Amino acid sequence: MSVVQIFPRAEEPAVQVLPASSAAGPQVLVSTEKGAGAPSGSDPSPAPEPYPLDRALHAMLARFTGGISPLALSLAWLDWSSHLAAAPQRQVEICRNVVRDTGRLVEAAAHAFSPVQRPWSVIAPQQRDRRFSGPQWETPSFNLLAQAFLLVEHWWRDAATGVRGASPANEAIVEFSMRQVLDMLAPSNFAVTNPKVLEKAFQSGGENFVFGWQNWCSDLLRLLSNSKLTDDGQFVVGKTVAISPGKVVYRNELIELIQYHPTTAQVRPEPILIVPAWIMKYYILDLSPHNSLVKYLTGQGFTVFAISWRNPDARDRDLAFDDYRKLGVMAALDLIGLVMPGRKTHALGYCLGGTLLSIAAAAMERDGDNRLGTVTLLAAQTDFTEAGELTLFINESQVSFLEDMMWQRGYLDTTQMAGAFQLLRSNELIWSRLSHDYLMGESAPPSDLMAWNADATRLPYRMHSEYLRKLFLDDDLAEGRYRVDGKSVSLSDIHTPMFVVGTLADHVAPWRSVYKIHYQVDADVTFLLTSGGHNAGVVAPPGEPGHFYQVLTKTADAPYVGADDWLKLAPRVEGSWWPEWTNWLAARSGTPCEPPPIGIGNTLGLPDAPGDYVHT
Repeated sequence: MSVVQIFPRAEEPAVQVLPASSAAGPQVLVSTEKGAGAPSGSDPSPAPEPYPLDRALHAMLARFTGGISPLALSLAWLDWSSHLAAAPQRQVEICRNVVRDTGRLVEAAAHAFSPVQRPWSVIAPQQRDRRFSGPQWETPSFNLLAQAFLLVEHWWRDAATGVRGASPANEAIVEFSMRQVLDMLAPSNFAVTNPKVLEKAFQSGGENFVFGWQNWCSDLLRLLSNSKLTDDGQFVVGKTVAISPGKVVYRNELIELIQYHPTTAQVRPEPILIVPAWIMKYYILDLSPHNSLVKYLTGQGFTVFAISWRNPDARDRDLAFDDYRKLGVMAALDLIGLVMPGRKTHALGYCLGGTLLSIAAAAMERDGDNRLGTVTLLAAQTDFTEAGELTLFINESQVSFLEDMMWQRGYLDTTQMAGAFQLLRSNELIWSRLSHDYLMGESAPPSDLMAWNADATRLPYRMHSEYLRKLFLDDDLAEGRYRVDGKSVSLSDIHTPMFVVGTLADHVAPWRSVYKIHYQVDADVTFLLTSGGHNAGVVAPPGEPGHFYQVLTKTADAPYVGADDWLKLAPRVEGSWWPEWTNWLAARSGTPCEPPPIGIGNTLGLPDAPGDYVHT
């Protein structure tokens, strides 16, 4: 029989509740051991780390470099520059392109005030580039300035790529690093070269700069006091967000399992288990009532369980990646089996939680464990060879540098992870905010998604090291080398029907990378591509305008269709993808019945949803 453990976060006596197999009922044992318990299977006396002085030096350097390895960056530039220096014909081609485009720009400048000269005649911003949007940027002088800057970006992109002999990965690092510098120098970032800022200053008599100064001082004070940049009291966990009614029915040293109260008279017999990523708080799927996936699911007649991960600290440095599977997914399934015995579970994994769920599902099917009825993956990768620009931060030098930084702290800090994601979209997340908040003197209206995004988490040293090496760097899962309980697991062992969601503008889990699940599993796969990014594409409630998706199902024995061909074949549907998924679940669920009990009757002392761990 499975064991239900209750480990309070504070250092009070821990309580273990063991459901007994006899009629005597559960046994309650009190332990006086303090602190979060050691993870299952962990070594109480780990071997000393090698080269502690070297690691301490690297950890000190990381404080000045933002966690980016200077050696990895230097090696990339050396590779690119050396091969370019040995390619005179490529140099001539680059110079010829510069001369040609400069001539076109000079010609456009000579006719800038001619009525026949149209804006953006030499080069135009890309569709997603909003820095130069608006009629103000179409006036001749500012338009020429913007075109000159875009040409410099284009020249650099041309020079940094296509150098024969240079590693494509190193070329990407060189292009990315210089792009960060160019993004910082964009004319939209400076008051005297941004026509929108000048217009606002003229209209307001310079009041925008006063408001911008106030915004800057306010952000600085919040930063110095370690407050969240969105900490204005409007979005409070348990009061305005994450308010779907439910109960924590299980707790161990890593998770709280929440069971949500039913909102319909009858429910489907199969429960849904949500496995979120632990690089984010779970309530991304239970934000405000109008965009809560949890609320939507209970309203559709499903019994919903969700894992809330505890935010680790230095004491959890030796938590392994597999501890998240055992103490997370498997522990939750054990408890659900006690609440709803004999029922298969619809399991949903989001982002890193989806990667973990795919590993758990493969290991379960390998071992003959058939408790899963379906598997749903949201923006989750199982092959990391094309994981987008995040791979720029993943090579042997960079991973070793990150490991040394985490080794000293015991975890990856929230600021390091947030900084990496912001760099991937620096125009949208850094420089556009500078222009909007500090130069225009405006403040973006707060949103529940922004407040959630600021509620960052940490990652344990050992777990994150294993994740970076085994999954990102070595791609062990996709190549059949990943081991669970001492034996290899293969995604081809998964025969459970799958619903896989990719998002069109995802910078964390590019949809073509997510799409690779088609040739990894031996199961029916319904793949859905939705509009939006990694978060906004998933949080897409019905009735919210602007959403669309494409969807097709591939049976296990059907021939493989490539991602680009799939994009042409899949029909486009306007609206939210949530109804499409719940209809798919309903078709694989039984006849509605009476709702199950809340927990197993031993929830005394456990809080109501959203629980305690979400506040850590």
